[in-house]
Order: sequence, then structure tokens, then C-alpha cells
Amino acid sequence: MKKKIIFLFTFILLSSFNFIESQTIDVWKIKADKIDASNYYGVTVANGMIGIVSSPEPFKIKDVVLAGAYDLYGRGRVSNFLRSFNLLNMQLSIDGKNIAASDAKNMQQELDMHHASFTTSFNYGDKADVSYTYYSLRQLPFTVLMDITITAKKDITIGGASVMEAPDALKEVQNYYNEIDRPHVVISLLTSTAKSPTGKLLMCASNTFLFSETHGQEPRVIHEMWDNNMHLMKFSKKVKAGETYRFSIAGSSITSAHHDDPLNEAERMTIFAKLEGRERLIKFHDQAWDELWKSDIVVEGDDQSQQDIHSMLYHLYSFVREGTALSPSPMGLSGLGYNGHVFWDTELWMYPSILVLHPEMAKSLVEYRFQRLEAAKRNAFNHGFKGAMFPWESAASGVEETPVWALSGPFEHHITACVGIAAWNYYCVTQDKEWLKEKGWQILKETADFWASRVERNGPGKYEIKNVVAADEWAENIDNDAFTNAAAKAVLQYATEAAKIIGVQADEDWMNVANNIPVLKFDDGTTKEHGTYHGEGIKQTDVNLLAYPLKEITDPKQIKKDLEYYSARVPNEGTPAMTQAIFTLLYSRLGDGEKAFHWFKDAYVPNLNPPFRVIAETKGGTNPYFSTGAGGIVQSVLMGFGGLEITPKGIIQIKSALPKQWKSLTIKGVGPEKKTFFVR
Repeated sequence: MKKKIIFLFTFILLSSFNFIESQTIDVWKIKADKIDASNYYGVTVANGMIGIVSSPEPFKIKDVVLAGAYDLYGRGRVSNFLRSFNLLNMQLSIDGKNIAASDAKNMQQELDMHHASFTTSFNYGDKADVSYTYYSLRQLPFTVLMDITITAKKDITIGGASVMEAPDALKEVQNYYNEIDRPHVVISLLTSTAKSPTGKLLMCASNTFLFSETHGQEPRVIHEMWDNNMHLMKFSKKVKAGETYRFSIAGSSITSAHHDDPLNEAERMTIFAKLEGRERLIKFHDQAWDELWKSDIVVEGDDQSQQDIHSMLYHLYSFVREGTALSPSPMGLSGLGYNGHVFWDTELWMYPSILVLHPEMAKSLVEYRFQRLEAAKRNAFNHGFKGAMFPWESAASGVEETPVWALSGPFEHHITACVGIAAWNYYCVTQDKEWLKEKGWQILKETADFWASRVERNGPGKYEIKNVVAADEWAENIDNDAFTNAAAKAVLQYATEAAKIIGVQADEDWMNVANNIPVLKFDDGTTKEHGTYHGEGIKQTDVNLLAYPLKEITDPKQIKKDLEYYSARVPNEGTPAMTQAIFTLLYSRLGDGEKAFHWFKDAYVPNLNPPFRVIAETKGGTNPYFSTGAGGIVQSVLMGFGGLEITPKGIIQIKSALPKQWKSLTIKGVGPEKKTFFVR
């Protein structure tokens, strides 16, 4: 009885909190009116290639993270994400005094999710009001922009300085300053290069001022070299009382992982941005985000949930980019968490939402795996298997990047099934037979061959998969994990179906294996997580994934039985956010909108960090932004409350239940045809 009372109280508390806050919430903007540097977790502005993480200090950036830039250094003897040059740090002085945090009064910060911009504003005594906004420009993958505005309250002299700083891990830093003088423009280029820790990569960054004055009237720029790791360019300007002065800084960052000539390319891209000009840069950036948001989730009646869903979608959109072969890590471009590696977090948790709303972006994630198929085949060979065995942690090359002390590297094999399922789902959503023939089939064939060789054939119904780390990672080196076995079955079935579609002969052994892989049961019929499971606590969902996304279990009574059993075995702390997201999805599909809403809130509200409601991996955690959790929760809205289902014929809608707090749910821009789905 006590458990029911606690559940009811928690639900009422969350509902009341939601109702109170929903009165004044902007569903597109997250505002911080009180900046506490001791309790501050930055929020990221990113364009799928370069991420900028906010700081509580005025004119400072916490991190600049560049997708695809890895090197061997630090923890684990494996390739890690690298911090890039901090190319947007700057200094602003008024009447000779540099503005520090203590000088910035009434500071406010705001993330505009609709147009992916971050604005800080404050008062500088009785002298000026200051604001600055930065963008990771969506139309230019390697280019960023900071726009600064000073409104003088009395006559002042301002000094602006753009500071280029190299992270400590980089070596052999070289600093350059050049001026390009043309009849119509003068371009001041502040540029730095450095080698990554092993010398594998050349990392380069460049920036320039964009002034509002006409040519010939702009301020004079002076270059100063401070030390090997930092240099700057600066100017000064007199501003009269009542006047507003605006200038901008545009910069680009790129490495030899992205371009054969990164030094010159960084400067060329910065020059391009300079001559595009501030207005055109922001215009095209805004247009690109307007296009992205044509695929949106609209909740009527609950502004806080709407804002949170927008935040999750915003981060997923920010961490992925069309036209690449890159794939997001669990923390996206919000920092160096998980070394920037790619796990099942992508294929099972982030990818499905992106696939449904933006298949053209999801294609980049599948392309990432396709381009690393040969490395996966070598990995299978090394372990005595056929086909392709994808690494648990992947970085640039596609070899195994899990630190050796983590057993998940050699044993968490379900990742290979997740990659195959993602390839099949891409075909299902897009119906692109040419892609299936050229690329999808290769992924499906090789992953199916892996599972056919991976099983141990111990008689009918006992083609067992032994000695794995389960999807529930607290279960190490166990046999017949429910999710691993069911996911392997799914890949073997999908590969067989794909062969029919493209007109090739499937290996007959694939379905023989699929039909003999066991999914274990307890005596009472509850699905058993693995061969030696006896009811202990679980780190994250495993069995419940057999209902969604695997469709191995379809009987509602069985789904409910498994759901009630395993949802009681997740501890309050130490488990990742996507677990509760699956409970949300399944309860909604079972018609229980209120239990679904409880788990929806429980998936992320206890994980939020100030001041921008950024999601950490676990309740009370401090490692945001956890885009894996965001992906799972968005799935719970799309495929749970929204009832969307990916089938071999495309996306359909099945029955689901909304919470009473939501009057309606509208999902816009779904699939290649950009359909709209409603739930009322």
C-alpha cells in the first residue's frame, strides 16, 4: 500500500509542478535570470559539426567541440574527442577596464531553440547595457558567429578583443596574423594551428571582426601575441551617450580529419563569412533552422512538457548533420563525455527519432557505420566469427575503442544487431531500394552472417548466444540475454526480407538460426532477462525492448506482465534516462496514459541541471547533455503517445493514450512525405 501512495504523491507533485510552471513558460526559449557560477551547467549551441558550450563568465565559452576530431591521449589508451581552439572567447573593456563577472549586473542568459542562438545580456553600472549572441551557423558547418551590442548610457570608449586560445592538450601551437587589404574591404585574420597530442591531426582555427561602419571608417585593428597558446586582436571605439554600437566576430575551425589543407581552409571560410556579412549569415542560419523545425512535436495544454520536448529535439537536431558520415556520442557535441565515442546509444536511442522526423539527417548515421564496415569485418575475424562485428565503442576508424578495463568491448555484442536494425529501418522509412541494394544490404548481410556464426548450436530451439554483456550492463558474461537474442533474431529476419526486396538469394541458414534462438521465461511466464537472472536490480531496460522496438513480444498481456516486473527492479539512482522512456512508450501503447506520464516525467525531471534544464545521464547526475536520454524520451512521445510505428511499408499510426494533462499531440513533418499525425 505504501508503494501505491508514494507513486500517487509523486504523480500529483509532478502534475502540479507542471501545471504551475506552464502558465509563464516560453516553449521556444529557456531563460536564466539568476546566474550562479557555482551551480551552472552550460548549454550547447551546435550545427552538427561544431559545438559551443556556454559559460557563466561574460564573453567566455566553456568548450568548443568539433565532430570527427579524435586522437589518442589521456584516459583509456583509446581515441578521444579533442577540445578545439576556443575561437570565440573575447574581452570587452569600457573606459580602459576589462569587464569581469563581478562587473556584469543583472546578467541574464537565454537559449533560443527555434533559431539556435544563445544570448547573454547585462548592465555595466551607469555606463552601458551590453548583450552578445552567438551562433554555430547551420548553413556553414565549420563556422561560428558572435554578435555584440553595446548601448552607451554616457560617453564611453570601448575596447573589443578577440582572443584565440589553444587547449592545453594541443602541441606545437603556431599563431598567425594577417591583413588582407582590398579597395572595398580590410580583413584582419587571427589564426592558430596546432597538432593533436600524438601529432596525428593538424587543428586550425581563424576568426575576424565584422564591423558595422562603412569601409574606411572601421576601427584600426591591432594584433598582440601573449604566449604560445594565446594571442588576440583588438580595437577601440568611442561611443556617445544614447548610441548603440554593434560589431561581430566570425570564425572557423577545422582539422586535417575534415580537409586536406585545414590551415588555408580555415582562413578561406572565415573570409567567406566576413564577406557574406552579419545580416546574410544570420538570415541563412535562421532559414536553415526554420526548415528543420518543419518537423516538430506540438503538445497542447502543457507548456513545460512542450518546452522540454523542444529542448530534446533541439539537441538532437544540433548534434546531427545531413551529408556527413558522422554519428553522435551519448553527449553529442556538449563536451568530451564518453570520449566522443559512438555506442548503441545512437542506433537504438537517438537514431529512430531523427529517422522519423529527418531521414536525410539519419542517413549520415547509417553512412557512418557503412564506411566502417571493413573494420567491423576485421573485428569479427579477430574473434573467430564471420561477417561483421561492430565495436561497442567506435570513433574515427571503426576499430574497437573501448578501454580494456571495460568488459563491454569484447562482449557487448548486441551493438552489431542494433546497427543491422538501423539499416533496415532506414529502408523501411525511405523505401529507397537503390540505397538498400548498394549499402543497406551489405550491412544486413554481414551482420546476419555474424549472428549465424556467433550462435552455439545445441539442438532445436537452443541456438544459444553465450558469454555476453547484456543490454542491462550490470549483467556481465552471462548466457542468452533476452535483448541480445531477440535483436539477433530480428537482424536475421530483416536480412532475409531485404534479400527478397532486391532480388538476391538469402542464406537459408539465417532463418534456421532465427527460428532456434531462445528467449527464456520464468515459470510464471515472465520473460527472463538471461540464463542466470533471479530478479536482481537492473541498470537499464533489456527485456522490455522485446516489445519495442523489436516486436518480438506482441501480446499486450505479456508486455504488461514484463513491464510491471522489470519497472519494479530499476533503482532510483544510477540508471540512465532512456530506461523510463521505454516504460513510458509501452504504457501509452497499452492505453494507460497516466502511468506513461509518470514515467515520462521520471525519465528526465530528476536529471535536470540548472539553469537551462540540461539533462544528465542519471538522477542527480552532473554530466550533461545526455542526448541518449533525449533520444529515448522523444521516442516515447513519437512512438508512445504519438503511436507512430515503423513498418516495412513505411510509417503508420497505432492506438496510444495521452496523459490527461495534454489536450492534444501533433507530430509534423514525418518521413520523406512530411506527413502530419494527430492524437486527441
